[in-house]
Amino acid sequence: MVNLEDIKKVYLVGIGGISMSSLARYFQKRGCEVAGYDKTSTILTRALEAEGIPVSYEDSLNAIPELYRSNDASILIIYTPAVPKSSVVYSYLADAGFTLYKRSQILGLLSRGMFTIAVAGTHGKTTTSCLITHLLRHGGNTCSAFLGGISVNYDTNLIIGENEVLVVEADEYDRSFLTLHPNIAVITSMDADHLDIYGDKSHLTESFELFASQVDTKGTIFLRKGLDVKLPVSTYAIETESADAKAINIRVEQGEFRFDFYNQEIEMRDLTLGLPGQHNIENAVAAIQVALKMGISQQDIRTGLESFRGVKRRFEYIVKQDSAIYIDDYAHHPEELRACFRAVRTLYPNKKFTAVFQPHLFTRTRDFADGFAEVLSLVDELILLEIYPARELPIAGIDSQFLLDKIALENKKLLTKDEVLKFIENTKPELLVTVGAGDIDTLIKPIQNIYNNA
Repeated sequence: MVNLEDIKKVYLVGIGGISMSSLARYFQKRGCEVAGYDKTSTILTRALEAEGIPVSYEDSLNAIPELYRSNDASILIIYTPAVPKSSVVYSYLADAGFTLYKRSQILGLLSRGMFTIAVAGTHGKTTTSCLITHLLRHGGNTCSAFLGGISVNYDTNLIIGENEVLVVEADEYDRSFLTLHPNIAVITSMDADHLDIYGDKSHLTESFELFASQVDTKGTIFLRKGLDVKLPVSTYAIETESADAKAINIRVEQGEFRFDFYNQEIEMRDLTLGLPGQHNIENAVAAIQVALKMGISQQDIRTGLESFRGVKRRFEYIVKQDSAIYIDDYAHHPEELRACFRAVRTLYPNKKFTAVFQPHLFTRTRDFADGFAEVLSLVDELILLEIYPARELPIAGIDSQFLLDKIALENKKLLTKDEVLKFIENTKPELLVTVGAGDIDTLIKPIQNIYNNA
């Protein structure tokens, strides 16, 4: 395995991924020369370029600067499995004799020797890991963090701390989280997903159990109540009597979600979370348990929850006016959409709810078509974009029209991104939510401008 102390130059294949970009920033802060390749220019890649990290978008040998082409011990090549093996950049580096390391392998190396808090789950892990980081730092624990999203409080996905505590998002995709051996683990959810990798839910569950088995024998596993992991765990939940820690009396007051927290030792009443949604209250219960385990005071937890501003693209308010609300969310699985829509309906029960959804991956659309159709039928007005393929090739018969036909909603349509902007300019929906994990984020600024210039 590579000795990171010897590394002077780092090249990242798929640098625009949220976790890859945090590694790029980390190695730049260590003083390394850093560059990378990605398929398309995004907000993330442009941010890296603004920070002095060159990014190429051409899948050819020209994408790789001469500086990174000589195979020596000072060069580290990191790739994400989301980049296909047929990529010219990937193939050249593999054929040139470089050892190519997965992002997860490097994260596993960086976490060795550190007290590691790892948050896993098919959804909820980004918000939970960001909230844990915020509660720890707010309470005086200057931890480091590799996050799967841009924390609004810190405006970054990488935090370099001053102690040996590390918070990391443990990604189940391609079994990446099995490189980690945490001291504390949180498992937020184990819904079927990534079936292109796992085949079926049983194999996904098996990987989560393997991840849990790698937690230090003196460590703690915080598991959402109802999940099946055959190890000693501490459970958490909302509105239940049987969990070890729980939130009850959840209510909305003056536009804010409030709740009471109980575990087997303490109670904390009338807490305010600076992020909406019952699913986020559940994430907060897990984060409180971790913070208490790490010695953070109840008062710091209380004020930390209130000051938490969430994660970019996780129920992020883009426009909040008397006449119009526009929220953007990264939701791309039926259960994530359900949680997002439930929060929207709770906060704004009397407004006409318009959603713009971009399906992510042909396989996910195929595998969960009925689940998507059920949840998307819950809005008042739906606009679908074409499927964002990411790493996949098209599948015959699987497209957005296939999904649209399954949705039991009269007010629905399939539009291009340009047509979406024209529709919003003409109709100015009073409650608009954009959802998806592809490049739907390129619509955020233009839509914001439409509302602000109205």
